[in-house]
Amino acid sequence: MKSMTCKQLGGACDQVFSAETFEEMADLSKQHGMEMFKAQDAGHLKAMEAMQELMKSPADMEKWFMSKKAEFEALSEDE
Repeated sequence: MKSMTCKQLGGACDQVFSAETFEEMADLSKQHGMEMFKAQDAGHLKAMEAMQELMKSPADMEKWFMSKKAEFEALSEDE
Protein backbone atom coordinates (compact mmCIF):
# COMPACT_ATOMS: atom_id res chain seq x y z
CA MET A 1 0.00 0.00 0.00
CA LYS A 2 1.29 3.45 -0.92
CA SER A 3 -0.03 6.90 -0.05
CA MET A 4 -0.22 10.23 -1.88
CA THR A 5 -1.97 13.48 -1.10
CA CYS A 6 -4.54 15.32 -3.15
CA LYS A 7 -1.89 18.01 -3.81
CA GLN A 8 0.60 15.43 -5.09
CA LEU A 9 -2.05 14.33 -7.58
CA GLY A 10 -2.75 17.84 -8.82
CA GLY A 11 -5.46 18.74 -6.32
CA ALA A 12 -5.79 21.40 -3.67
CA CYS A 13 -5.67 19.80 -0.23
CA ASP A 14 -3.73 17.46 2.03
CA GLN A 15 -6.28 14.61 1.94
CA VAL A 16 -4.30 11.34 1.91
CA PHE A 17 -5.21 8.49 -0.42
CA SER A 18 -3.80 4.97 -0.01
CA ALA A 19 -3.87 2.32 -2.73
CA GLU A 20 -2.09 -0.77 -4.02
CA THR A 21 -1.84 0.47 -7.64
CA PHE A 22 -1.62 3.83 -9.35
CA GLU A 23 -4.91 3.12 -11.12
CA GLU A 24 -6.63 2.67 -7.73
CA MET A 25 -4.96 5.90 -6.56
CA ALA A 26 -6.27 7.76 -9.62
CA ASP A 27 -9.79 6.44 -8.96
CA LEU A 28 -9.67 7.61 -5.33
CA SER A 29 -8.47 11.03 -6.45
CA LYS A 30 -11.22 11.24 -9.06
CA GLN A 31 -13.91 10.35 -6.49
CA HIS A 32 -12.55 13.02 -4.15
CA GLY A 33 -12.54 15.54 -6.99
CA MET A 34 -16.19 14.81 -7.75
CA GLU A 35 -17.08 15.32 -4.08
CA MET A 36 -15.20 18.63 -4.01
CA PHE A 37 -16.89 19.71 -7.25
CA LYS A 38 -20.31 19.01 -5.73
CA ALA A 39 -19.25 21.02 -2.67
CA GLN A 40 -18.01 23.81 -4.99
CA ASP A 41 -14.72 23.96 -3.09
CA ALA A 42 -12.86 26.97 -4.54
CA GLY A 43 -9.36 25.50 -4.30
CA HIS A 44 -10.37 22.28 -5.97
CA LEU A 45 -12.31 24.11 -8.68
CA LYS A 46 -9.16 26.06 -9.52
CA ALA A 47 -7.14 22.82 -9.67
CA MET A 48 -9.81 21.31 -11.94
CA GLU A 49 -9.54 24.29 -14.30
CA ALA A 50 -5.79 23.70 -14.55
CA MET A 51 -6.41 20.01 -15.27
CA GLN A 52 -8.93 20.89 -18.00
CA GLU A 53 -6.28 23.09 -19.65
CA LEU A 54 -3.81 20.21 -19.50
CA MET A 55 -6.35 17.85 -21.05
CA LYS A 56 -6.54 20.03 -24.16
CA SER A 57 -3.23 18.49 -25.21
CA PRO A 58 -3.31 14.67 -25.18
CA ALA A 59 0.50 14.57 -25.28
CA ASP A 60 0.81 16.90 -22.28
CA MET A 61 -1.86 14.94 -20.40
CA GLU A 62 -0.06 11.65 -21.08
CA LYS A 63 3.25 13.17 -19.93
CA TRP A 64 1.61 14.43 -16.71
CA PHE A 65 -0.07 11.06 -16.08
CA MET A 66 3.16 9.15 -16.62
CA SER A 67 5.08 11.49 -14.28
CA LYS A 68 2.49 10.94 -11.53
CA LYS A 69 2.57 7.19 -12.09
CA ALA A 70 6.38 7.23 -11.85
CA GLU A 71 6.12 9.27 -8.63
CA PHE A 72 3.71 6.65 -7.22
CA GLU A 73 5.97 3.77 -8.28
CA ALA A 74 8.99 5.42 -6.59
CA LEU A 75 7.19 5.69 -3.24
CA SER A 76 8.05 3.35 -0.40
CA GLU A 77 5.37 1.02 0.85
CA ASP A 78 3.39 2.36 3.83
CA GLU A 79 4.33 0.84 7.16
